[in-house]
This record gives sequence, C-alpha cells and structure tokens, in this order.
Amino acid sequence: MLSKVIRLVLTAALFAYAVYEFIEGHIGNGIMLTLLAGLVLFTYFRHERMLLALWYMRKQDMEKAQKQVDSIKTPEQSLTKGQQAYWYYLKGLMEAQTNMNKSESYLRKALSKGLRMDQDKALVKLQLAGIAMSRRRKREAQTLLTEAKKLDKRGMLDDQIKMFKQQMKRI
Repeated sequence: MLSKVIRLVLTAALFAYAVYEFIEGHIGNGIMLTLLAGLVLFTYFRHERMLLALWYMRKQDMEKAQKQVDSIKTPEQSLTKGQQAYWYYLKGLMEAQTNMNKSESYLRKALSKGLRMDQDKALVKLQLAGIAMSRRRKREAQTLLTEAKKLDKRGMLDDQIKMFKQQMKRI
C-alpha cells in the first residue's frame, strides 16, 4: 500500500492537473480529477486496510479482519496517529484470544495513541479489566471497570460490566 507521503504527493499532482484541465476548458476532466484527488486524500485519513478490517470485524469474520490488520507491517510509517490507535485496538482485540501479554500491551498503546470514540475506549478498558482480573489484580480491575462505566454513555456494555463485577466478588 502507499505510504503517507506518496498519498499526499499524488493528491497534489492530481489536483494540479485538475486545475490545468479547468484552465484548458476541459471541465469534465477537471471535475473527475478533482474527485479522484479527493478519493486519494480520503485514503490518507482513512487507510483502506483499516476500513476493511473494521468492516470484517463488524461482520464477525475474524480471520479476514486478522489478515487485513496483519498486512500493515509498519503502522508508524503508513498510518496517521489516529489510525495507529485503531490498529493497536484491533490487534489487541484479536490477540486477546491467544496471548494476553501482547493483547494488554497493544490495548494500552491504543489508549495512549488516542482512540476517538468513548465507546471504543470503554471496550478497551473493559478488556484490560478482564486481563487484570485474570491476573488477580483486583484494584486495577475495579478502577478500569469504573472508568469503562463512565465512558459507556449508551449503556451498551452494561451487561458485561455487571458480569465482571459479579466475578470480582468471587475473587
């Protein structure tokens, strides 16, 4: 896939050629090139592999989502800061099923990079609380659960939070 710099250079070149086409009187070509430049600029802010991975996650096809996330080898070079946060978020959710250590580090990196939506932050904190509970760190799990409850404004994670609190009483 294209790096960030190449995307910006390609956008600038397409837009410059669109302006040239407008000056020459080829309005249709100019409009089409402007739309194409907009599409390339859109992929700068929303990486196509990340869009596909999120779509596959929504469809519950974890294997294809994992394949899309793994195809991004160097997220620091090819993704913006916000996209890196979601790359770590997806990587952490997928690693949670096999390797808890890696999952925890990825999820903490996702929080530090800055997830945009409060719902995603709440889910990450809930996952981290589950990891802390499995490692018998009750205080940390409790604080993460309260933070997740504050971030979950829509109440989508209420059932999971209640289940975690019941399990905390057993520990």
